[in-house]
Amino acid sequence: MATSKIENAMTASEKTKKLMRTKLYKEIKSDLVDQLDRNGTVGKYYLDLVDDYMDMWVTKSLLVQDIQERGISIHYDNGGGQKGIKKNDSVEQRIKVNVQMLKLLDSLGVKPSRQDGDVGDNEEM
Repeated sequence: MATSKIENAMTASEKTKKLMRTKLYKEIKSDLVDQLDRNGTVGKYYLDLVDDYMDMWVTKSLLVQDIQERGISIHYDNGGGQKGIKKNDSVEQRIKVNVQMLKLLDSLGVKPSRQDGDVGDNEEM
């Protein structure tokens, strides 16, 4: 039995809310705000950009879930007699969202912090 668009939207909304309540979501957001503070980057504009980043994080997480659930190729049936297999659009969308997330981090001036034991560019693994 097919689900309606309203049911799908509610399910996506519920998944979104669930992701926003996770410990990982809260830790990432807190870490980004902490990094802005350490960099001296303050203001509501930057906090809004952090919220934008977290929205993209949720979107990426939903895309990852879809890929894990349905795979990289999906079966389709358009109801007009055409059936087949096509690529899962979530794969391409995940790549695009990830690129935007990286650009936003760059705009915020957030760089990965080096931890003890991290391998640098010039160090051999």
